[in-house]
Amino acid sequence: MASNPALQAVPTRSALRNDRPQRLRPLLWTLPPTAALALFFLYPLALVVQQSFRPDSGGTSVRPYADVFASEAFRNALWTTVWLAVASTVGCLVLGFLLALVIAFVPFPGAKAVARFIDVFLSFPSFLITLALLFIYGSVGMANGVWTDVTGAAEGPFQFLTTPWGVLLAEITYFTPFVMRPLLAAFSQLDTAQLEAASSLGARAPRIVRQVILPEALPALAAGGSLVLVLCLNEFGIVLFTGAKGVTTLPMLVYSKAILESDYPGACVVAVVNVLISVGLYGLYRVVSRRAGA
Repeated sequence: MASNPALQAVPTRSALRNDRPQRLRPLLWTLPPTAALALFFLYPLALVVQQSFRPDSGGTSVRPYADVFASEAFRNALWTTVWLAVASTVGCLVLGFLLALVIAFVPFPGAKAVARFIDVFLSFPSFLITLALLFIYGSVGMANGVWTDVTGAAEGPFQFLTTPWGVLLAEITYFTPFVMRPLLAAFSQLDTAQLEAASSLGARAPRIVRQVILPEALPALAAGGSLVLVLCLNEFGIVLFTGAKGVTTLPMLVYSKAILESDYPGACVVAVVNVLISVGLYGLYRVVSRRAGA
C-alpha cells in the first residue's frame, strides 16, 4: 500500500518537540547581552528621563522642561553646540578628503606608515590632543614663548585656544582621522584602471578627482561625516581642557547644572535633549544612506 506524500510532509509531534530547543537556543544566547544592555545603559537612561520630570518641589511635572527651554543659557548652549559640530564636520570632511587623497594617490616615502598611524590616532583620548595644542599655542606655549623671546613682548599673539576658534581647531584636529579612515578604505578598492583611462584621455587631476574619485568616495564621506557630527555634538573633554571662556555646549551645560548648580532636574532635561538630537541625527543618516545605497 503506497503511503500518502501529504501525510509524510506533516511533521510528527516528536519531531516538533525535538525542534523546539533548536529554535529557542538563539533566543537564549541573546538574553545575556540584552539583560546587560538594559542594566548598564537603558536603566540609567530611564532614570535620567524620569528625573527630568521630577522638579525639586516634588511630584511629576513638565516644569523642568519649561524652565530649561525658557532660559537663555540653554538657547545659547544649543546654538553653540550646533554650529561648532557643523563647522567641525565640514572642516573634517574637507581636510580629511584632501589628506586621504595625498596618502592614497600621491606616492611618497612613508605613506603606509602614515596610514597605519591614523589607525593608532583613533585610539587617542580627545584631551591628549587638546593638551598638545595647549603646549604649542597656549598662552605659555612654545609658539608664544618663541615670540616673546624674539620680540621681547610681554605676551605672544596666539591667544585663540581659549576662544570658540580654539575649540574648533581642536575638534577638527582630533576628528579628521575619523573621516580619513573610511576614505582610505574606499580608495583602496577603487579601480585604478578608471584613473589611468581618464588620464590617458587628457583629464587633469582636478577633473579626475571631481568626476571619478569623488563619486566613489561619497558613501565613505557620508559615513565619516555623520560619525564626526554625532561625536562633536557630544564632545566634552575638548571644550573642558581648552578652557574656552564663554563656550558652553550642551554637555558642558549638563556638567554645570549638575555639579556647579546642583540642578539635577535641569541637567537631566539638557541630557535628554542632547540624546534626542544625537539619536535623531543618526536615524536621519540611516535613512539618507539607505536611499543613497551606501
